[in-house]
Order: sequence, then C-alpha cells, then structure tokens
Amino acid sequence: MSYLVLARKSRPQSFAEVVGQRPVVRTLQNALAQNRVPHALIFSGVRGTGKTTLARIMAKALNCEQGPAAEPCNACRSCREITEGTSIDLQEVDGASNRGIQEIRELKEKIRFMPTNSRFKIIIIDEVHMLTTEAFNALLKTLEEPPGHVYFMFATTELHKVPVTILSRCQRYELKRIGHRELATHFLRLAEMEGVRMEPAAVEMIVRESGGSVRDGLSLLDQIFSYCGQEVRTEEVVEVLGLVSHQLVAEVGDALLRGDLAAIYALLDAMYAHGSDSRRFSNDLLAWFRALVVCKVSREPYQMLEVSEDELQELMRVAAAHSLETLTALFNLLLDGLEKAAFSQQPRLALEMVCIRAVQFRDVVPVADLIARLDQVLDNTPIDTILRQPTASAPRPKPQTSAAPPTAQPAPPLAPTRSEPSSLPASSPVEPPPPQDQATAAKPTIAPPAQPLPAERPVPPEQPQPPPPTESQASPAPAAAPEERPTVQPKPPEPAKKRIRQNWDAFLKYVRERQPWVAASLQMADSVDRQGEELIIRFADSSDCTLLKQRNAINDLTEFVLDFFQENMRIRYEVPGSDACAVDPANGLAPLQERRALASDPLVLTALDVFTGQVAEIRVGQRYRATAAPQAIPKSGDEPPIGPDEEERDPPVP
Repeated sequence: MSYLVLARKSRPQSFAEVVGQRPVVRTLQNALAQNRVPHALIFSGVRGTGKTTLARIMAKALNCEQGPAAEPCNACRSCREITEGTSIDLQEVDGASNRGIQEIRELKEKIRFMPTNSRFKIIIIDEVHMLTTEAFNALLKTLEEPPGHVYFMFATTELHKVPVTILSRCQRYELKRIGHRELATHFLRLAEMEGVRMEPAAVEMIVRESGGSVRDGLSLLDQIFSYCGQEVRTEEVVEVLGLVSHQLVAEVGDALLRGDLAAIYALLDAMYAHGSDSRRFSNDLLAWFRALVVCKVSREPYQMLEVSEDELQELMRVAAAHSLETLTALFNLLLDGLEKAAFSQQPRLALEMVCIRAVQFRDVVPVADLIARLDQVLDNTPIDTILRQPTASAPRPKPQTSAAPPTAQPAPPLAPTRSEPSSLPASSPVEPPPPQDQATAAKPTIAPPAQPLPAERPVPPEQPQPPPPTESQASPAPAAAPEERPTVQPKPPEPAKKRIRQNWDAFLKYVRERQPWVAASLQMADSVDRQGEELIIRFADSSDCTLLKQRNAINDLTEFVLDFFQENMRIRYEVPGSDACAVDPANGLAPLQERRALASDPLVLTALDVFTGQVAEIRVGQRYRATAAPQAIPKSGDEPPIGPDEEERDPPVP
C-alpha cells in the first residue's frame, strides 16, 4: 500500500478524536443520544477544520450496529466500510465537479430506494456552494421533505454562496479555526507517534503557518519530517519553508523603535541574502507591532495573541518601554508604507524607504507638550512686543507738561470711544479715581475701564459742576490729557450682577435672536432661580425640556447665560417628582472652562495691569469668536436700555 500522508492517517474516526470544535461535537452527540438528529445538516468553516470528517463520523454513528449512538464503535461492519470508503449506502458527492441539474436528478432517483446494508442512506455533498442555481432549485423539494431513510449532510467553505432557501432547510454548524495551543499539542502528539523530536520554537512556527487549519499544519509536518528526519530544529524549519525567523522580525522591530538605522540595514540585508520573501516579512513585522499594541492596551493579551510564553514575555517587555502613542503611530506608518511596498517594482528599496521614515519618526510628542512649550516661549516674549498697538487708531495727542508722569499718556483704546471735550480746570490737583467708578466702568464691550486716568480729576459729589473753560483759560493748563471726559456728577454705580428673575424676559429676547427654538422651549418654564453657581429652570412636564437637555442645546444655552449675565453658572432642569430632565454633568463644561481660561489668560492679566483697567465682559458665544470689527461693538437689544443719566454722563460732541 502506498504511503498515507499525515492528513489521512491521523483523520479522526470518532468524536473524541476531533481537535477543537467542542460546541459542535457536543451538540451532535446530544442530538444522537436524544434521537433529535435533523434530516439535513450543513457544516461551514475555513479549510481543514473538520467539516467532512464530522459528516463521516455522523454517518458512522447513525448506521452503527450498536446505535445510533453518541460514539461509533468503529468495529462493526458498517463502521469499517465507512472508514474504508466502501459503504454502498454512503454516497459522497463532489459539488465542484457534479454541480449540474442532471447530477441532482440522478441523485434524487437513487434516494428513492431503501438502503442496501445499513439503517440509513446518507448523502454527503462537499463544497455544496459550487452547485448551480438550477441544481439547488431541483434539490429544494427533496431537501424539505426527504424519505425517512435519507440524511443529507453538506460541507462548504463559503456559506454566503449557498441560497437562503437551502439554508432554511438545514441545521447549520459553523466550525471555527483551531486554537494555537490545541494545534501545538496535537502536532507534538503526532510527532511522538511518528518517533520525531521537535523543538518548541519549530512547533510554534508550524502552528503559526497553519493559520488554524489542521490539514495545512499536517501537510507542513509531513514536509518537515521528510527533510529533518528524527529531529526537527528551528533553523531547518525556517530553511525548508522559506520563513522569516521570528527573532529577526523582533530585532528589526526593536531597531525601529530605537531608531538604529544601521542595524536595520544589516538585518534586512541578512534577510534578503537568506532568500526570504519580503511580503511575508512585511506581514510578520505588522503582526509584531500589532502584538505590541495588544500587550499595551489589554490586561489579558495571551487570550488575543497566539504566541508562546517566552515570546509573550518579550513583547510585554518591549511594550512597557514605549508609549501607546508611539506604538500606534509607528504601526499606522508601517501599515501604509508596507502596503505600497508590496506592489512596488523595487520591493527592497520600498521596504528600506519605509524603515527610514519610521526611524525619522521616532517618539511622538503629545500635543499637550507642544502647547506647554509654546506657552513657555510666549512667557519669555517681551510683553510690549505682544501688545504692540497700531498707531493709526491713536487719538490726537494734546500738550503735556513735565508734571504729568510718563504713565499718564493713555495707550490706544481697545475699542473706540466717543470724543468728549475737556472740562477740568488747569489748577486741579491729581487725585486717584474713586472706587465706585470701577463698577460704573463695566460696559457691554471688552474695552478699557471708564474711570478717569491718573491725570484726570473727577469732581466730588458735593462740588457743583464748573463751567466749561474758555480757549484762553484752557490753553495754559499744565495737566491737560488727551481725550479727557467731562466731569459730571457721578451716579451711584449699578450692581455688577444682573438678577435672574428681573432680567429673564430680556434674556429670552437675547436667546431668541440667536436660537429661536431654545427661547421657545425656555418660555414653557414655570420658574427660574439661582442656587450658588447653578441656574435652576423648573418645568411642569418633562416633555417641555426634552430638547433642552441634549448636549448641543446645553452648550449653547450655557454660552448664552454666561454672555448675558456675565457670571459662571451651570444649567440644571427640575421637574416635580421626575429626573427625566437631568443634565449630564459633563455637558456645558466647555463654555465654563473657556470663560475661566480667558479670565486667567496671562496676556489679559498683563493688559489689565498695563492699562490699569478691569475686564468688563467676557464673551464665549460663537458669534463673538469671529474677527471683531474695527468699530465699537454696538449695544444689542438683549441688554437693558441706557437710562437718561448715562446719556448725560456721555454727551455727544457739539
């Protein structure tokens, strides 16, 4: 008898000998034990995972003289005939070569007769997806209601090509790839049965090349046994199969991470001198970097990686020495470059260029670090360079005597103001501004404060307003400053904070101009109140605030509240007896953080110190992120109207 290859010699003859596929085996054995075997079964999966083998074992179990039983005896006449392939009542059909409607018609004629020597007549169609549409249609009725003595068993590697009408008439069993450890144990057991000693690294290579297929791995074992004889070493496996040594791949990957281009060139030269395939090397290198990423992000990487214990420990060591950003970015760079190298006319040159780019890449610098470095650079920049203002917008200077300090010269305003005549007498001494003017300085634009500069002197409340000086009296004034404001009787300052309830209608008008649907939803609120830094909006029905609790609506409404009331507040909805309108604490944080960042910005603080001013308002809405116009921002309709007292304080230029 001719030599039987390992794939045929070691074919399982019982359910207990099947490698892997425990769920499928258990289901079939339970169906046999409970007499619930369906009349049509279809086995699907990748090549070499046991589809046809399970169909034959099922045929033996059904026709066994001791059964039907959960395990065939492999001793009776029926079991021996099926094992030897001489059973008359078991018909195996190759779907690739018998795919026409005529072959199916002949098959239907044969199954009409009762079995000759066995209990059932069993039809096994391998690669059933190769049948034509007409052949499938001819099989439909027979497959749905076959004779009681007939069982159909199909096997396919492409289940998606089988018509749905066939699948609905069969009980499906999907076979998975065999696990790494199960395959290694199976191959070592077969090697011992053949009297061959194998190194563990050699077994790992064969298992990796088999790709979860038992038959592919057994074919490789046959080839290795023929070359190596009674002892299989790792170097011989690499030489026979034309593989790339896993150690070489690890050394190249480590050199890429270290940025050692000279070592990379030496390793690549050794690989090409050995005759290894560059495409296989590229795939192994990508798999190695993927394993590093898995080791970095997974707590149990051994469940996702099919590697030995020693290789896993080495991967964990390398992954711990580098950041996840570096590993993923380098993995992405190699993935793009090696795909192009696979289709290049000069694959070696393309591979070397990819390695050069990877070496130049080195460690990734996080964006946060770059921003921190930029902040350091800005901190070291002279403030006068950063805050240099254009001279075109400066007002016309007036004569200034030596009695005024150098800082009395006002800097160009951030926003233009109304021109006002000077009304201070020449002999007025220099006084600091009264503290109540700081509150009065808050205006709806980001501008310098409205209180007098150090060179100005406001008139005390009890002093009557002096008449405007004549031209002859004003000309010799030594303390005259450019663009002086008229000194009128100051009114008590308005409170800096706007009350929520009193200004709610104005706030709704403000929102309506920007988001009409948000204003319409807010109008259905029963009441509003403030508790600490929370703006509480109460609704009678939870359906009224369904749209308002969305993330985008919360962000927009938070911006409106911050811009209108000029206070740090967060939004909270309340419905009596329900939390359906509860707001996610993470929503609305972005505008608050942006407002706090603007208020504490070093440039803003420095500008306030230079101009002796204060921040009037901070705007974080979308409309205020656009480039500001050169003219002053007009007062919008969302603010309370200016009273007559304020108009008297800022009279127009005659």
